[in-house]
Amino acid sequence: MSKILQTRIPYDIAAQRRLPGIQPMAVEDWLIRDDAFAEQMAYRDQLLAGRRGAVLAMDESARDAAEELLDLVLELAYPGAKGEATRPDGVTVPIKRDDPMGTLGRLVQEDLCLLQKREGDDEHVLTAAALCFPASWMLAEKVMRPLTAIHVPVAEYDGNIAARVQRLFDGVQPDRPLWRFNALWYGDPDLHQPRSETERRPEGGNGSTDFLRSERQSVLRLPRTRAVVFSIHTFVLARADAPAGTEGLDRVES
Repeated sequence: MSKILQTRIPYDIAAQRRLPGIQPMAVEDWLIRDDAFAEQMAYRDQLLAGRRGAVLAMDESARDAAEELLDLVLELAYPGAKGEATRPDGVTVPIKRDDPMGTLGRLVQEDLCLLQKREGDDEHVLTAAALCFPASWMLAEKVMRPLTAIHVPVAEYDGNIAARVQRLFDGVQPDRPLWRFNALWYGDPDLHQPRSETERRPEGGNGSTDFLRSERQSVLRLPRTRAVVFSIHTFVLARADAPAGTEGLDRVES
């Protein structure tokens, strides 16, 4: 189950921008169904059933926003669905209004994180998430923490980048979502790769890096609750399918 690969990435990996590397997009382009939909969704079902506490979190303060997010996803991806939604892979998912993040985790390939800026706060705080496919971070260490703390220990996330990202979260509008991407070579194709922020990455070059992992990260504001949705669509390609110009990307030993 862990080796789930796509054969292409729908954007130009060679056109990486400096952080935060944000670009505009249409709301209609927010959610993607790619050639690994059925396999990724089966893996998500497995993780949500067997490791729910590791991949799902919701503070009660996020319930209203989570319900709004569920309504938006249903409108865009499953129009007309009422008590249940049937995915393109034929699996029928009950729409559980009392479990909005758990339901969302079974409807789309994207991992979905809700961030809210409470009155008097300087930063947005991660209040809910369905995070099945983390790349070297752990939901339990990040939930109910602000943006700066969430990005520990990312060396590139300095004070300048932190301020720019917070301005981005403050300024994003409901009808004008934004997106960026990253890309790294990995030795392990598993989509579910949690890592504690206290755990150092292995050093050295003795591990294989045969898989290109890229996250399409989107930022979208919900119009009613004003919560910000940070979504992550993960692509993993075998080296043979990697596009030209990716050989010089950084590598992660995993």
